[in-house]
Amino acid sequence: MDRLDEINAFTAVAEARSFTQGARKLGVSSAQASKLVARLENRLGARLLNRTTRDVSLTDTGRAYLERARQLLEDFEVLETSVRDQSGPRGLLKISAPVSFGARQLVPALLEFACAYPDVSLDVSSTDRMVNLVEEGFDVAVRIGKLGDSSLVARKLAAVRLVTCASPEYLARAGTPRSLDELPNHLAIIDTNAVDPQIWRFGGPSDPRDVRVHGRLRFNGAEACVAAAKAGLGIVRTPAFAAADDLRAGRLVPVLCNYEPELIHVHAVYPHARHLASKVRAFVDFLAKRYAGEPEWHQGWGSRHEARVEAVA
Repeated sequence: MDRLDEINAFTAVAEARSFTQGARKLGVSSAQASKLVARLENRLGARLLNRTTRDVSLTDTGRAYLERARQLLEDFEVLETSVRDQSGPRGLLKISAPVSFGARQLVPALLEFACAYPDVSLDVSSTDRMVNLVEEGFDVAVRIGKLGDSSLVARKLAAVRLVTCASPEYLARAGTPRSLDELPNHLAIIDTNAVDPQIWRFGGPSDPRDVRVHGRLRFNGAEACVAAAKAGLGIVRTPAFAAADDLRAGRLVPVLCNYEPELIHVHAVYPHARHLASKVRAFVDFLAKRYAGEPEWHQGWGSRHEARVEAVA
């Protein structure tokens, strides 16, 4: 097992190009990671890494060794996983989830999953940052919107409408925008988590239209934006799951529904593996079943079709 620890340490450091980051992934100190890599090099009689005060890089020998080491570690993981999975899903499941969706929609699902699978331990990290699943040791992530990393396996879980809405008080005071040309005249509440926060895209893929919005309030999260809209401070454009309760209660009113943009989607993503761990498969299957059909966050405040007809009328 000492040899496997050495190979694991070398692989982590080489992939991170840093002893500090590699050690953090392994859950050991930088000194311990350095000791393991040095022991491996001494045993092989070859230098695998070039070390400077600022960087770590692979030698030609190290590059060839890394390729074989990855395969060896994967084979070992497959071997252990296949034995563990014979008794059903178990072990630690590390999950990354977006903040707003996690708090409103994912937490209840996680609790149900924990009750259904008592041998699986959950370690959930809520962040809107796009984490690197492999480098940071996550088993699975829940992501919303367009996916950029093709190296991951993705399973679509649910659709999400992007709703433009405001409080009745704001609309009574500032007027209700009837067309996209009127939107720049209103105060927008801007979610800085968006790629281009001040550009709101409307319409479907065949007829998209971008509108530049302006406002004095900027937040890096849907919940704060929705709270500001409820306080009558402007118009917000937000995922439906963040505003559904307030839309049902009438605290927020959808506007510009006939220009609503195309749906975005919730996905579960996880790294490619020859043998997918049963805990990951069970979790993804559980979410897919739970979110099947029309999402709860689209119910109780009018369908997409009804909203479009009402707005046109």
